[in-house]
Amino acid sequence: MREFWTSLASLMGVWAFCQSILHTVFPPELRFASIKLFQRIFHWASSYCYYDITEIDGVNTNELYNAVQLYLSSSASITGNRLSLTRGLNSSAITFGLSNNDRLIDTYNGIEVIWEHVVTQRQSQTFSWRPLPEEKRGFTLRIHKKNKKIILDSYLGFIMERANEIRRSNQDRLLYTNSRGGSLDARGHPWESVPFKHPSTFDTLAMDPCKKYRIMSDLKDFADGEAFYKRTGRAWKRGYLLYGPPGTGKSSMIAAMANYLGYDIYDLELTEVHTNSELRKLLMKTSSKSIIVIEDIDCSINLTNRKKSNGNVVPGRGLDGPLPEEMRGEEGANTITLSGLLNFTDGLWSCCGSERIFVFTTNHVEKLDPALLRSGRMDMHIFMSYCSFDSLKILFKNYLEYEEGDVDEDLMKELREIIDKAEMTPADISELLIKNRRDKEKAVWELLETLRFKSEKKEKGNVIQEKRALETSPKECGGGGDHQLVKQCQEISVENMI
Repeated sequence: MREFWTSLASLMGVWAFCQSILHTVFPPELRFASIKLFQRIFHWASSYCYYDITEIDGVNTNELYNAVQLYLSSSASITGNRLSLTRGLNSSAITFGLSNNDRLIDTYNGIEVIWEHVVTQRQSQTFSWRPLPEEKRGFTLRIHKKNKKIILDSYLGFIMERANEIRRSNQDRLLYTNSRGGSLDARGHPWESVPFKHPSTFDTLAMDPCKKYRIMSDLKDFADGEAFYKRTGRAWKRGYLLYGPPGTGKSSMIAAMANYLGYDIYDLELTEVHTNSELRKLLMKTSSKSIIVIEDIDCSINLTNRKKSNGNVVPGRGLDGPLPEEMRGEEGANTITLSGLLNFTDGLWSCCGSERIFVFTTNHVEKLDPALLRSGRMDMHIFMSYCSFDSLKILFKNYLEYEEGDVDEDLMKELREIIDKAEMTPADISELLIKNRRDKEKAVWELLETLRFKSEKKEKGNVIQEKRALETSPKECGGGGDHQLVKQCQEISVENMI
């Protein structure tokens, strides 16, 4: 045993002597050049090429690294046995990724590529204002040389787009509102946000199925229409006008649109915006893939610059009368003009971002300026009507878990005949069903009684209006000889009937 250790020590001494001779004969510069030459010969002879994507690019985080990490988390062709699980901030899903020094095989357009997650210990670093992580992380992409052009030209771009889609689908929606008086938050942004948790979807929305299908198809065409909008020279945006009586589901429609597309919502409160310049700055601070909402546009601010001085609307008054004090801005009157609002939705400033949807809501569409309603600003006008029979069946399914056929056929037939005459909103019917959801049969019968009462009341009201119209005589309008005055009185009677 002693002889073994003696021989081993002698061999180690000989190796150290030879190594010192090699270091003397071959200086570090020559050894480094030899290694580089060997690597070049190896890469020249190899049929593969390699690309490194590091986590830290200088002192900044490499966005491509994060995109690759997120993209690979959704790949189905996992070859590694160990995966790392993560859940990001404001994320509703758990994603997995490659563990340290593991591999994954991906396929793109029939081309096989190999990703390896390389993690090494970082050498001790000197003093730095921004300390780096202890581990050095990166991805190595190995591809065949003949596929180099295809992979570099389109594959990496595809990864970035796919990563953005995954990030948006996993991330919770946000609801923004503009800060009071245009003030900025701690980060210098004019928008304040909260998580958007509204559960409304097109499946739960009480609306005619055919109308819902047309809206969903239009939204889908818009979201997938980047190439179309670019080819036709149009800004990638679209406007929707939701109008109808209160309680018909305009806000629920907006929530369903956001959940369907995965967009954030910017709820713009115009009474907090004092000038056109502030309005433009707010628009510039909105992100792509978002819905910009202005609710109750007919009564939020005074837009009079398109009206003549002798028109019906005067400064300091809204479309329905005097504006409340809190809706007049700091100096008693909001200085946003209709021209500024039109430029906000359809001017040059509206093109400072892409993939945006503008949604206006109103209870009185007839009070809006026609310039605001034309195509290019409000491309699609959606009438939110009273509850129809098809909408009622959706409400039965939502609140009572009734499928078609669970309710007595004669009862459903009477509901079909009376629902349109009663003119009840989905909100009113929903509240009635919620109140009686523990007793489903009682809920249906009470709804029927309510619809009967509403229908009879509506019919009586129409009869009274007709009688008043007939009782209105030319004499009451100022004499029977003035034909023009008689015509005006008849028009007033018709308006009352409507």
